[in-house]
Amino acid sequence: MTELPLDQVRTLLAVVDEGTFDAAATVLHVTPSAVSQRVKALEQRTGRVLLMRTKPVRPTESGEVVVRFARQLARLEDEARTELGMSGSDEPTRLSIAVNSDSLATWFLPALARVPEELRLCYELRREDQDHTAALLREGLVMAAVTSSPEAVTGCSVRSLGRMRYVPVAGPDFAARRLGGWPDTPLRDVIGDAPVVAFDRRDDLQDAFVRGLKRGRGAASSLRHLVPTSEGFVDAVAAGMGWGMAPEVQAAPLLDAGRLVNLAPESKIFIPLYWQQWKLDFPALAAVSEAVATAASEALDSGRGR
Repeated sequence: MTELPLDQVRTLLAVVDEGTFDAAATVLHVTPSAVSQRVKALEQRTGRVLLMRTKPVRPTESGEVVVRFARQLARLEDEARTELGMSGSDEPTRLSIAVNSDSLATWFLPALARVPEELRLCYELRREDQDHTAALLREGLVMAAVTSSPEAVTGCSVRSLGRMRYVPVAGPDFAARRLGGWPDTPLRDVIGDAPVVAFDRRDDLQDAFVRGLKRGRGAASSLRHLVPTSEGFVDAVAAGMGWGMAPEVQAAPLLDAGRLVNLAPESKIFIPLYWQQWKLDFPALAAVSEAVATAASEALDSGRGR
């Protein structure tokens, strides 16, 4: 028995999306017992445990493969219905995309604005750190993602977008107050104890910068403020809450206006970005991919000659 029954596959997807067997039963208009039986039958057929029975339920690694297949199947079915002119073909096409906050705040939305309106696309954007967006692809939760990984997720293609440049910045009053005798005193000698702004607990750009200054040793101060929006992050730094690594394109207007100072003009951190998407012959997704690649080529550092 090598085939995957579509009713069982769709049931597994409903359970994952709704979070419980009862909620999936309501959506599918069947009993919770029927949902449970379908999932168990699919697990027996594949010889794998597909769901972790937590609250909410979560797919196992094998379950993620089936969930991804189910979403791709649904997308292909929608495409076929549209081409056949069947009822519901006037519905807009929905694309789910994972993107990191800094790209979302700078170059990514203008990229989507380039996609032809006649395609009638609706976007569902999932904001996540670039180091973790690939996980959303792997779990089948999105169709495409801006990631920092050049390794293609199974069933996906990958292309390089370029590198985002980050610079160490602080408000001028903060620099005078909390960075000692800088710039006459080397930054590495005064930055370790200075309050720092980070995006979230997984943001280690500031620590990486300090390690670079100190030749692999040390980290940014433990006195750090977590500000989980790209715009709020830069505003917090400009307000004097701490120093931080900001996207150069986002910091540039504030640097020109004197609201920020560059703590180390000769130093930058480059984060490579990649576009990963499902391997589907899907015109709407192809159009978005080209728009994203074009916008990225204009906004990001190519890395050539460095």
